[in-house]
Amino acid sequence: MTTRHALFVALGEQRYQVERPWGDIPSGGGKVTDVVCDDRGHVFVLLRADCYVDAALPTVIELAPDGRRLAAWGEDIADGHMLSIGPDERIYVVDRDAHEVVVFDRNGRRIGGIGRRHQPNAPFNHPCDVAIAPSGDIYVADGYGASRVHRFDANGRLIATWGEPGDGPGHFSTPHGIWALADGRVVVTDRENNRLQVFSAEGDWLAIWPDFYQPMDIFQDVAGRLYVTDKVPRLTMLAPDGTLLGRCRPVLNGAHGMWGDGAGSLYMAEMNPSRVTKLTPVP
Repeated sequence: MTTRHALFVALGEQRYQVERPWGDIPSGGGKVTDVVCDDRGHVFVLLRADCYVDAALPTVIELAPDGRRLAAWGEDIADGHMLSIGPDERIYVVDRDAHEVVVFDRNGRRIGGIGRRHQPNAPFNHPCDVAIAPSGDIYVADGYGASRVHRFDANGRLIATWGEPGDGPGHFSTPHGIWALADGRVVVTDRENNRLQVFSAEGDWLAIWPDFYQPMDIFQDVAGRLYVTDKVPRLTMLAPDGTLLGRCRPVLNGAHGMWGDGAGSLYMAEMNPSRVTKLTPVP
């Protein structure tokens, strides 16, 4: 990395060196919108393009741990918004304006989907994000045309739906990011209500965690710590009970998505400017 200054941020006692832009991501079409990591440290970057304006292009870019481009696929995604990866390395891409969660194997071969493609309200209405629970259940934040969360079993069968517009407990105004915690709870970034909401695996409301400005995405590491991006812009680290552990400003205009790898590095998906920022832990 060539830079005039090495920048550092801290979350609690942990310091990170900031590297941006990170990774060999193609330019000239599509904007970085989300990122996930697999167990080998490979990084999958999702690009969002306008299918009415932009030429067809791969929307998922696979990078090696050192940032080298390994593969590119996903030309059939119409409006990639966010993505997730399961323990079986299936990759779930939220195709927002196609009203579908598309399921790929790790090599980019489509192997399934949840929702009826190009059919609003069956059940999705411009969904935002998807999370895979330790149980194998799949949770989808259905947040642009709706204000609800859907729970599916591992085979994509709809089990339950909850939520409605509003600002009370269990109500949403753009449920944007979602994560299924290791203990089974589900946390939703309730973006325009400037808060996180916590639910049981069955959808029972448990808590509100305030003090965010338009929270975008959430990730939990193997130690149980939670990381939340918002539009201040900042990155927040929380304990599993919601206790604030640290905050920093690692990006210029906010990260739309984020993920972490097994080495403790964090990857921030920035749309403006379009790039990935990597935070590498240092002593």
